[in-house]
Amino acid sequence: MRTVAVTRIGSLRDPDESARGQVGVVDFPDQPLGDEDVRIRVAYAAICGSDPHLAEGFFGTDVPIGLGHEISGVIEALGEKAHRTGLQVGDRVAGNFLRFCGTCLPCREGKQQFCEHIQDYNRPGMAETITWHESQVYKLPDTVSLLEGCLLEPTSVAVRIVDKTNIKVGDRVAICGGGPIGQLALQVIKMHGATSLTLIEPIAERREMALRHGAEHVIDPVGEDQYTRADEITDGRGYDIVIDASGSPRAVRGLLDIAAKGATVIYGAMYPAEFEMPLNLSDYLYLKELTLTGVFVSPYAFPRALQVLPHLELAELTQSVFDLADATEAFAMHMSGRFAKVVIRCNDIADSAASTSAVAGGAE
Repeated sequence: MRTVAVTRIGSLRDPDESARGQVGVVDFPDQPLGDEDVRIRVAYAAICGSDPHLAEGFFGTDVPIGLGHEISGVIEALGEKAHRTGLQVGDRVAGNFLRFCGTCLPCREGKQQFCEHIQDYNRPGMAETITWHESQVYKLPDTVSLLEGCLLEPTSVAVRIVDKTNIKVGDRVAICGGGPIGQLALQVIKMHGATSLTLIEPIAERREMALRHGAEHVIDPVGEDQYTRADEITDGRGYDIVIDASGSPRAVRGLLDIAAKGATVIYGAMYPAEFEMPLNLSDYLYLKELTLTGVFVSPYAFPRALQVLPHLELAELTQSVFDLADATEAFAMHMSGRFAKVVIRCNDIADSAASTSAVAGGAE
């Protein structure tokens, strides 16, 4: 089975070609179909910002490492007992790349994100097919195309981030990072009545995208004084909610200074394992009483993400599409930052809800 995988460990940005990480298409064994499993012919798999971290060895260095967890496709086979959720062969689906076992202590305590068996069905989805437990699979609404459906998983992350903000209608909100998670979180939190909604992002095209999809303000952290602009936007009060979706060590420290007293700050990205952020406890936790928290994965968020998906504007996140055979070029495009999201077409599947958002040439 053709699968996109890391074939050499290293940074995909390393200027030294001999040391640079590599991604290519390799043959993996077919995944077994258990009694409660669903085999999906993958239509699209989107590249996640975490995928380059896998190339750097964040989760191990034993190559090849299969990639892909933001997928959509069509069911082509069901295990004998995989009928409890009403799924049928031919259904258009997406899903959660993690299977929560439901029996370990964290699962029974309502903390699925800490499931002790979370890796059991962690299978690469940038492939011709993927086999998941039926509990991981969700039928797509008729109005959501397969191309749009591969954004269900990142939408679940946006939903989980917003869950953790405990937002109240009228709260002032800033989001740092205009990549897919930042853009999706912006649209989701707008639905919750956010005000002074601001995107902090150095790339002009991503700032403009945010303004088209609900941002009231944008800040260029390179060309502007971030603190002064935030002060102007919030009348000196700061933001009640600050979300980091950038994963940038350069960006995260200054976010505490634009947070209002009593604010909640969400670190909603993946950070370098060795990065440690200095934190003045007296200033930020004692005097300002900030609440700081993070996001790992998205338990309990998928059903609601599925409900939200038809109401999101996704065309600008599905413009750049490459075929499976061109995965190396797709990752090069992802690393260039030209598009907020890059998608790999794993199979050419006719879609009754086909989207018109992609354009040809890597850029389909």
